[in-house]
Amino acid sequence: MPKMKTNRAAAKRFKLTGKGRVKRHKAYASHILTSKSPGRKRGLRKGTLVAASDEARVKRMILS
Repeated sequence: MPKMKTNRAAAKRFKLTGKGRVKRHKAYASHILTSKSPGRKRGLRKGTLVAASDEARVKRMILS
């Protein structure tokens, strides 16, 4: 059986933390920013972690 390939789209979007959790960027921060409040836009700049229910799937895509 051949080796699994890394999903390159996922590898560009997700990074692993030191403890093995998966970091991601927040959505809705790219356009139509005039209708969003400054506080909301500031919050969208921060990264966050992938949900625990999705973590195994994302790890399988980026660690293959």
